[in-house]
Amino acid sequence: MSLFDTVKSNVTTRQAVEFYGLKINRYGMCVCPFHNDKNPSMKVDKRFHCFACGEDGDVIDFVSKYFGLSLKDAAIKICDDFHISRDEKYKAVSKTLKPKKSGEQLFEETCKYYYKVLSDYLHLLKKWKIEYAPKDEISEWHPYFCEALREISHVEYLLDTLLYGDISDRAFLIEDCKREVIDIERRLNELTL
Repeated sequence: MSLFDTVKSNVTTRQAVEFYGLKINRYGMCVCPFHNDKNPSMKVDKRFHCFACGEDGDVIDFVSKYFGLSLKDAAIKICDDFHISRDEKYKAVSKTLKPKKSGEQLFEETCKYYYKVLSDYLHLLKKWKIEYAPKDEISEWHPYFCEALREISHVEYLLDTLLYGDISDRAFLIEDCKREVIDIERRLNELTL
């Protein structure tokens, strides 16, 4: 059994969506994380489909898009998170294997992930603000310098909320900025290549 078959036979998209923190209502619908969605427009079961933006796929596709990973890395992440053997010859026994992390542990891990991504981005912005600053008053402003001016205070606010905000503020930030943080991480990875 291949790695992909092992994952698909042991974890439904619904299990993964709930594991990674999205709330699914009694109709099997949730707010789509792939676009600016205010009302549940994504149907989730063995597969997922968003009726608003058209995103569609299986559990591996969901994790790949949600975390910005390759399909193989997404399958490996699912195996690790759901404690499924990655040995391709292994046939998993239980289809209802639950993660061993508590909601509090997942929340703290997510806060640490956000903090790392935002800290790396802030460091880069501060570097850009110095390196790409105009040499004189008639020089054209570099896009990186403009981005640094525009984003530094916003990123500092997000980091302050993560560090000093109460739990409801941190939870709101995590839910509200999910797509933004994933996009920042993807961009940081592209810039370091």
